[in-house]
Amino acid sequence: MKKILVKASKSYEVTVGCGILNLAGAKLAALLPPPHHLMLVSDDNVAPLYAARVKSALEDAGYTVDTFIFAAGEASKTTDTLVSLWEAMAAAGLTRTDCAVALGGGVVGDITGFAAATYLRGIACYQIPTSLLAMVDSSVGGKTAVDLPQGKNLCGAFAQPIGVLCDTDVLKTLPEAVFTDGCAEVIKYGYIGDRPLLSLLENSFADNPVSIIARCVEDKRDVVERDELDNGPRQLLNLGHTGGHAIEKLSHFSISHGNAVAIGMLMAAKAAVAMGLCDPEVPAHQEALLKRYGLPTVCPFEAGAIAKAALSDKKRRGSTITLVIPTALGASTLLPLATDQLADFFRQGGAQ
Repeated sequence: MKKILVKASKSYEVTVGCGILNLAGAKLAALLPPPHHLMLVSDDNVAPLYAARVKSALEDAGYTVDTFIFAAGEASKTTDTLVSLWEAMAAAGLTRTDCAVALGGGVVGDITGFAAATYLRGIACYQIPTSLLAMVDSSVGGKTAVDLPQGKNLCGAFAQPIGVLCDTDVLKTLPEAVFTDGCAEVIKYGYIGDRPLLSLLENSFADNPVSIIARCVEDKRDVVERDELDNGPRQLLNLGHTGGHAIEKLSHFSISHGNAVAIGMLMAAKAAVAMGLCDPEVPAHQEALLKRYGLPTVCPFEAGAIAKAALSDKKRRGSTITLVIPTALGASTLLPLATDQLADFFRQGGAQ
């Protein structure tokens, strides 16, 4: 078991280990001593597997626990689901000293975190991520959000959790496609600034999931501590995400987040090489690693359509958008680009 301290505006601990889900009650009790009222939030994929077990652990610790379950998938990451969760919290009588507990993947964590950040102007949130993507990325750092029809994560807040519990045993029940999806975010850390991670990933991830997940959490922790509110260096975590979010939107979310980010990363690498800003070895290395983990490398959309969809990206400032590009293996940088040059960028990246 590994413990990582994140020193943000509100510091908290991320615990990563095997078979530690039953510690949820004890871990939360150390942060928020019972009795308190909890809202356990999950989706209809995860809840049948783990909700009863976690609810029992929380109740055994002395908490009163209500549950809120919604339909799994990005299509539920909406203001409608958010309002339903707010109403469930109010109906259950949660007060400002109570807590929301997110049990699920990135969508569950994002919605629960945003609901907690805004209900009664803010209550505590404890994250129990059950997908690889959520463990290494979305559960850490305090970004919470819901989508709008115009794009992903357009309404949200920065709100750090009071703690995160990652049980790698739950990854064994993930569908292969969902596990693969999370591998894109793991790989991303290697190209942002952790070159040794790229070497580790050439071996099987399954050999040591706790170490690799903890390493990714440490990588994100290091960036978040330097730039909690995403004004500079934290934007490096968006490698592959500008193109990726556009691809998700164009596919009506039939292309998953990780698959879209994988395509977006490779497009960024190819475009950076074409612009003379990146070591030419990076795209080939990246493509081989993505394929090793079963991730896609071919963009199915036209460059102009991607550019138009990317205009709603949060990193846009007027007529300029900040992209993230690799410069070498294990190194990336920010690239401000005029929005009217976006289509050429994605075309250089291999879009149709």
